[in-house]
Amino acid sequence: MVTEPRCGPYFCGIDAAMDVVSGKWKSLILWELEQNGPRRFGVLRRALTGVSEKVLIQQLRELEADGIVHREVYREVPPRVEYSLTPIGYELNAALIPLGVWGTRRMERIGADRVPHMDTDAAA
Repeated sequence: MVTEPRCGPYFCGIDAAMDVVSGKWKSLILWELEQNGPRRFGVLRRALTGVSEKVLIQQLRELEADGIVHREVYREVPPRVEYSLTPIGYELNAALIPLGVWGTRRMERIGADRVPHMDTDAAA
């Protein structure tokens, strides 16, 4: 079951953009798929330490409904499902780069630690 995309009304472009990436895990899902390419659900869940299965399913469904993530079902036994970024998803990641740079500078200012498995400038 795929949820319907949200369609506003919005106050401005930032409001519309934040509607798509709101939620603790969505930006990390986008980052993981950008860095490592298509991923199966279990691999995504292991990479995103701390996310519950229920929340990951919900956030992936919302990203799929918004056209950011593509869900490919392979007719195999057992069935295999992979998630990947769509062209719009890559475009969104590019738009998030300046925000990531700002966040990295903030982390440095406040002395915040990074999660060890995401210790790379690409996560900026």
